[in-house]
Amino acid sequence: MKRTALIPLVALLFTMACSSTNKVTMSVQEPAVVTLPPTMEKIGVIDRSLARSETGIRESLDLVFSLKSPELDKKGAHAAVTALTEELRKNDRFTAVTLAEAPRQSSPSSGVFPTPLAWDHIDEISREHGIDGLFSLEFYDTDSQISYSTQRVTLKGPLGVEIPGLEHIAEVRTTIKTGWRIYDYAGRNIIDEFVTAETVVTSGRGINPAEAAKAITGRTEAVQSVSGNVGTFYARNILPYWTRVSRDYYVRGNDSFKIARRRAQTGNWDGAAELWLRETDNRKAKIAGRAHYNMAIINEINGELDVAIDWAGIAYEDYGDKNALRYLRTLQNRKALSNRI
Repeated sequence: MKRTALIPLVALLFTMACSSTNKVTMSVQEPAVVTLPPTMEKIGVIDRSLARSETGIRESLDLVFSLKSPELDKKGAHAAVTALTEELRKNDRFTAVTLAEAPRQSSPSSGVFPTPLAWDHIDEISREHGIDGLFSLEFYDTDSQISYSTQRVTLKGPLGVEIPGLEHIAEVRTTIKTGWRIYDYAGRNIIDEFVTAETVVTSGRGINPAEAAKAITGRTEAVQSVSGNVGTFYARNILPYWTRVSRDYYVRGNDSFKIARRRAQTGNWDGAAELWLRETDNRKAKIAGRAHYNMAIINEINGELDVAIDWAGIAYEDYGDKNALRYLRTLQNRKALSNRI
């Protein structure tokens, strides 16, 4: 998709007194991490993850949390899929995003991708919902580790007398693992597989280990919140994104470059460009080459990537500016990537 919007300039300049160049930083648009085929307009979302029960019995208080794992996994997976679906519905490229029911199949050990969904199952989902692409939460697993510590504190007795005692501290580290796939129904292939691992830490205090464990609150809500963020993040992997880049531009050569530098430092890039354009006809090859290079810079700032490539090419081919060759390759790489947007 061709991008027509101007690239916003970040007004962050670094003056380098002893260098022939200064730096300018700008925001440029990069293609999505995951590129979907244009045929994918109607999307289905399913949750293939299966809550599993813990089989090992650890310490008694740890078991309390283990017994809650199936319900915790169910709520966390639901939050992840719901957030993914909501984020996909905000994307204008899709005409429909449907939350569908997944076929129930046996799950492998936790944190491992199951066998890809059979295409006959996807055929059934497609016939029912009219989809041409499928986002799937393939697995969702939480693993909790509880640790205990104590510290000496002063407690008040029944008569208000202070007595020494121990405060018990319980900390639960919950690791959330998710695995995602994107199925291309029309192309009959898997476009992407993605795994995440996030950790949520909750803690509580009490006069004994049991009270400390009871004091741990908000664990389920924290897991759901992080899981929702994971779903949102994955949905955004199919969107182009903005990133910061830095570029060098010439500030030395003659008086025009000195004046142009001051104009650029005040944000008057058009005024700087007027001087650089004038110097492209300079009889000194070094000055003219630097001017051509700077004209490439100003055109990239303004979003004119093709024009910037032309200026940088002339700066190297006709005037031998070595910086221009490196910059030209950077621009050409950006051009190739922009064709994917």
